[in-house]
Amino acid sequence: MAELNPWQGRRVFLTGHTGFKGGWLSLWLARRGAQVRGYSIEPFTKPNMFTESSVAGVVEDVRGDTRDYAKVESSMKEFAPEVVFHLAAQPIVRRSYLEPIETLSTNVMGTANVMEAIRKTPSVRAVVCITTDKVYHNQEWVWPYRETDPLGGHDPYSTSKACAEIVCAGYRRSYFPVERVNEHQVLLATVRAGNVIGGGDWSEYRLVPDLIRAFSAGRPVQIRYPGATRPWQHVLEPLNGYIMLAERLLARETQCASAYNFGPSSDDVWSVERVANRVVELWGEGASWTRESIANDVHEDRFLQLDASKARFELGWRPRLRIETALEWSVAWFRAWKNGENMKEFTWKQIGEFEELKTQAR
Repeated sequence: MAELNPWQGRRVFLTGHTGFKGGWLSLWLARRGAQVRGYSIEPFTKPNMFTESSVAGVVEDVRGDTRDYAKVESSMKEFAPEVVFHLAAQPIVRRSYLEPIETLSTNVMGTANVMEAIRKTPSVRAVVCITTDKVYHNQEWVWPYRETDPLGGHDPYSTSKACAEIVCAGYRRSYFPVERVNEHQVLLATVRAGNVIGGGDWSEYRLVPDLIRAFSAGRPVQIRYPGATRPWQHVLEPLNGYIMLAERLLARETQCASAYNFGPSSDDVWSVERVANRVVELWGEGASWTRESIANDVHEDRFLQLDASKARFELGWRPRLRIETALEWSVAWFRAWKNGENMKEFTWKQIGEFEELKTQAR
């Protein structure tokens, strides 16, 4: 007996649909039959996932800044969604040092505006707010961080995302308490993931996009911290978790209205150097990298890992792609783009392959 599709005809309001993760999530939800309204500013980069994968062709594209409360509220209330995914953010650590006020206002007040618009929109039932693994007070130890560990932030970006978590927690306690869900109808969760890789990411100051840009131009890459380690995962891994969590919230599972980590196993915590070397091998064509000479550089975490046990036990979520496969899929996406393929169809193809892996693993 075929499983029911909980997304067929479901109305979804998604902020940040012009971004990397937002573009992938928009295409996945549309593929599942959802009616998606995206709300976002212009894409940060050219090229970008939104344009190259024709996201505008499958979602309703609304341009607006989350710092514009009146526009957020009117756009959400007019659409009357059941589900809200909040991804819109200034997402780059190094840029936050250059633009701290923009980062804080976008990531903190932008989140507050989205939460307030949800409070004023009677149709909303499930909310998933996306933050980052960098919300934790990182002491750079070897133990993975759990959802109950202290929040903090060394840089403006991390600080802003920790504040976004606190804003969401405050709204959940004040306006959306689980014990009164029959009155307000809203179940709100936050999700934390980081070092996401995949095709369509041209963000600045990120390893794989930096590698692909340089290799496509036939020049070597300079890498700042080759010895730093990161919990790498393909973009479809956390997005799968976000979708699964939203489904649980829609099913009125009140225990899921909380924070969740989505991260790979410890075997996929690779050094920057190891990832760079593997991408060099996959790309070929004489690709190479060198170590960048650093003087008075900004702080970057050298080690950070998440404990995703809660998502595994409560949601049944687990990673499907090992880091080797994630890198292969990422390079394959950029190869297809370089060769002029239809990237919406190619993206949907990778989503379909991922869904097949989920089915086979049951």
